[in-house]
Amino acid sequence: MTSDRIRVIIVDDSLVAREMLSQILSSDPDIEVVGCAADGQAGVEMVAGLKPDLVTMDIHMPRMNGLDAVENIMAYTPTPILVVSSSVHGEGLGVAFEALAAGALEVMKKPEPRDWEDLERIGREIIRKVKILARVRVITHIRGRKRVGSMRLPSAGFACAPASKAAVSLVAVGSSTGGPSALMLLLSGLPKDFPVPVLIAQHIADGFIPGLVEWLNGGCAISVREAGDGQGVEAGVAYFAPTGRNLEFDGHRTHFTAPKPGQLYIPSADTLFDSVAKSIRGQAVGVILTGMGNDGARGLKAMHDAGARTVGQDEATSTVYGMPRAAAELGAVDQALPIDKIAGAVIAYVAGA
Repeated sequence: MTSDRIRVIIVDDSLVAREMLSQILSSDPDIEVVGCAADGQAGVEMVAGLKPDLVTMDIHMPRMNGLDAVENIMAYTPTPILVVSSSVHGEGLGVAFEALAAGALEVMKKPEPRDWEDLERIGREIIRKVKILARVRVITHIRGRKRVGSMRLPSAGFACAPASKAAVSLVAVGSSTGGPSALMLLLSGLPKDFPVPVLIAQHIADGFIPGLVEWLNGGCAISVREAGDGQGVEAGVAYFAPTGRNLEFDGHRTHFTAPKPGQLYIPSADTLFDSVAKSIRGQAVGVILTGMGNDGARGLKAMHDAGARTVGQDEATSTVYGMPRAAAELGAVDQALPIDKIAGAVIAYVAGA
C-alpha cells in the first residue's frame, strides 16, 4: 500500500543526479520519491513541509551546502539522512564526514554517467541502504560536536596492571552506522603518547576509508592510518581495516583476508575480534560502537571469555543501538558507556585501573 512506502526526498544541485537517483529509487515498489530539491535551502524547506522518511543529501550546492542543510534538518526536523556525494577524496569528503558528525547516518558515492555499466549493482546498494536507514529512529542533533576533554592518564601510569588481568597490548574497535562521529569522539580522547595500537573495523562504502582516515587524523592527537597487509603495529597509532577486506591480527602483524561467502558487513568486526581473542587473549580491550545488525557481538564475546576488557556504547548515545545491544545480550560487555566516556574507560583499562 502507498501509505507503507518509504517516502524519500532527493537534494542535489545536479539535474542528472536527481533524475538518476529518482529512477533508481522509484524502481523499487517499496520506495516513493516525494520531492526533489536543487539546493540545501530548498531541501530544508521541503523536508519541513513533507516530513519524509529519509533524505538523500549532496554536499556541494548553491544557497546552502549539504553540511548546513544537515545541521538544520537534524536540529529542527530530525530525519534519517544518507549523504550521496561525488567527492570521495580531498576537501569535499572532509565536509561529508562533518555532515556525519552533525547527524547524517551514512555516506556513499554518487552514481555518475561513467558508472552505467555497473549501475544495476550501485542501484541495489542505494536501495538497500535507503531501506535500512529509513527505519532508524533519529533524535534532535544540535550541531557542535562535544570534544572529549583533555583526558590525562591515571597517576598510577601504565605499568600497574592488576595481577588478575594481563597487561593490555592492543585495543580493537568495531563500528558501523554512526561510527565515524563516534570514532572521532573516541580517538580524539586518546593522548598522543597512548602506549598501545588501536585496530578498527568500520563498515563504510567503497572509496571512503582514505577520507575517513584523513578526517580523523585532523582531529586526533594519535596518528590514524590505513592498515597494511603483513604490517607491524605501533603504539599511539589507530589502523583501519581496508575497504572490501577483513582485518586480522596475529599478535604481531595485521593481515587482510577475503570476506566469507554471504558476509553482509565488510570489514567484519567479528573477524577482527576473533583474531585478537585467539592471538593475545586477555591482553586487549575490545570496544563495540553504534551500528546496525549484530556484527562484532560474537567476536567481542570471544574476547571477553578470553579475559579481555570490553566496552559497549550505550543506547542513549548510539545512532543505531544494534551491534552494542547484540553484544550486551550475549554477556560480552563489561561496561556500557556513553560515547564521551569510552576513551576514559579505555585509558583506564590500558593503565591497569
